[in-house]
Amino acid sequence: MSIRVMLVDDQVLLRTGFRMVLAAQPDMEVVAEAGDGAEALEVLAGTTVDVVLMDVRMPRLDGVEATRRICAQDGAPKVLILTTFDLDEYAFSALKVGASGFMLKDVPPAELLGAIRAVHSGDAVVAPSTTRRLLDRFTPMLPSTHPEPAGAELGRLTEREREVMLLVAQGLSNGEIAARLVLSEATVKTHVGRILTKLGLRDRVQVVVMAYESGLVRAGGGAK
Repeated sequence: MSIRVMLVDDQVLLRTGFRMVLAAQPDMEVVAEAGDGAEALEVLAGTTVDVVLMDVRMPRLDGVEATRRICAQDGAPKVLILTTFDLDEYAFSALKVGASGFMLKDVPPAELLGAIRAVHSGDAVVAPSTTRRLLDRFTPMLPSTHPEPAGAELGRLTEREREVMLLVAQGLSNGEIAARLVLSEATVKTHVGRILTKLGLRDRVQVVVMAYESGLVRAGGGAK
């Protein structure tokens, strides 16, 4: 079954370029387009979409607020943010409200396609180190979306799960965590899945965000 993609960007030429790249893929289909966040919400109300490629800086309704509203819905499509700048406060805000990752608009086509497939399969597509740089820069400037995470929410984790969460937040992959803790990658993946379920998070990106907001990891990447 094809991955149903929606393109949301106020630049028509950019949408055209992305549409051409996606149309050449046997496992992808562009099913909808929108020029801003408000139009995207209207279109999504009547269209089934798996992955939304979302610009952040648009008129009427920006991509951050559109992402927040989309991700708050049951059965919401995954949102992949497209940004012009590597360290972008808009991209960070979008990650906090539920986006599964972000990519630069000038990303090579092969990387964009890989990101869409990864998001569709349930993975986050922001390298943890890149997410960490965003968090290091912007966490002190933005209000927390989890007012009381440290006690009530992190307290649900076992000691091992907390340990895995800390390593995820520090930018380690499942393979690196497995090597560090002398576990199999399958076991690490299971722990990550349980962390997501217990904390009500969508993906690894939100694990990193919560780890910073809770104080489990300090700005700069160090453990509490």
